[in-house]
Amino acid sequence: MYNLRLKLNRMLVVLMMTVISACTTLGPNYIAPEVAKELDWLESQDKTLASDKPVDPLWWRSAFQDDTLDKLVSIALAENLTLRSAGLRVLQAQENLRIATGAQFPTQVLRGGIGRTGLAKGQASSGVDRNFYSDELGFGLQWEADVWGRFQRQIESASAQLDVSVASYDGVLLSLLAQVSQTYLNIRTLEERERYLRDNIVIQQQSLTIAEDRFEGGLVTELDQDQARSLLYNTQASLGDIQISLVQLRNTLSLLLGQSPGEVITVLSSSSQIPETPAQIALGMPQDLIRRRPDIRQAERRLAAQSALVGFAITDLYPTFTLGGSIGFESTDNSGNDLSDVFTSDTRSWDLGAGFNWNVFNYGRIKGNIRLQDALFQQLMIDYQNTVLNAQAEIESAIIAYLVSQQQLGWYIKSEQAARNAVDIANVQYDDGLVDFNTVVTNLLTLRTQQDLLASSRGQVAVNLVGVFKALGGGWEIHAGKTVDQLIPNETKDIMRKRTKYWDGVLE
Repeated sequence: MYNLRLKLNRMLVVLMMTVISACTTLGPNYIAPEVAKELDWLESQDKTLASDKPVDPLWWRSAFQDDTLDKLVSIALAENLTLRSAGLRVLQAQENLRIATGAQFPTQVLRGGIGRTGLAKGQASSGVDRNFYSDELGFGLQWEADVWGRFQRQIESASAQLDVSVASYDGVLLSLLAQVSQTYLNIRTLEERERYLRDNIVIQQQSLTIAEDRFEGGLVTELDQDQARSLLYNTQASLGDIQISLVQLRNTLSLLLGQSPGEVITVLSSSSQIPETPAQIALGMPQDLIRRRPDIRQAERRLAAQSALVGFAITDLYPTFTLGGSIGFESTDNSGNDLSDVFTSDTRSWDLGAGFNWNVFNYGRIKGNIRLQDALFQQLMIDYQNTVLNAQAEIESAIIAYLVSQQQLGWYIKSEQAARNAVDIANVQYDDGLVDFNTVVTNLLTLRTQQDLLASSRGQVAVNLVGVFKALGGGWEIHAGKTVDQLIPNETKDIMRKRTKYWDGVLE
């Protein structure tokens, strides 16, 4: 009997060593695919662009140097609800990785209990108490050997999904920076358009006064003053459209900042012009896109996660091997025994074993799943390549939009100056009776139009510059080096810690 037990123990040890030594990782090992990249920007010869300098992570500060914008961005980073939600998704992905990592280790079970048993007369021997108490205490251990890399592939996939969630957070952050900046710039643009309208109202009132004086002097008909009034009233009515748009943009900004509209108005209360754009902007090189753009990193990491799932699906073709054992103690208060005897050697029992499980007859389901996962991988590879191409096209479009809007602004500045001079000359000549009032009205309309175009163009240059930085993917680096829990606001962490104690050591 002893020799048989010794042989069984040796067989278990040999089986265990064989299983462990045979461990391998099935499936394709992921290699990041090569994609076509531009060597330089199409407009790289323009002196406004600097390809030899990296994009400034704090581009909104260096590009516009506007204290109000800096304050708005700081509030948005701290209070925006969409960004908070993205941070929590990163936390979820981190916990999924912990779960996947824990699956590769043995499971331990501690069991115990006490109970009372009543036996029928035919079940108990003569002189034995049919009613008795029993207790037990035991410990079990079971481990599935990762022979084919099944758990390893799950960890790889979960790790890549964590990277996906971080890149998604970066994308939300980048979008938030751009939205806050562009909304603020559009507000300042509308304010400047409003100032121009009010200036035009003053000029048109002066023209109306001249027309009324000339009518009272019998020099012109009533037509001139009616034309002047019509133009003036139309300009005054245009103020309403500007004011509606201003309220709407302020409400949009309040949503981005996670604050009430009244609080946003307080921040915007200081008078400010449309910020000037810098003489030169740093673009970096096209090769930096893959490292910098969050959507590209997200697509690449999603591809890596799917590659691991292909290997995970392949492992279903092969058997799983488990090793396990347990030791336990059990006693009763029957037949002269006592419950306290539970820890004596006479009450000890144990077992040790190994086994396998092989899904042999699956009717093609496993191979079908492998093909499915591989097809998904191929689709994601094409999506990744398409994302890179779209990114390059988006940047080139943003660059040309910025450069052309700068050129347009130069012409609008000259046009506005000419229109202003024309109004002054027309008013003098009309007052002297050299031209009719149609000439004055035409020039007043031209001035109003040109000044509105000038303000819109100046704002569009700044908005287009934000579009360039957004397309380049700059700005998310401001959270580089932060741990996952640092992406969660302190008040949110406090709420979560109060709800359950299991965040201790995770949310610091």
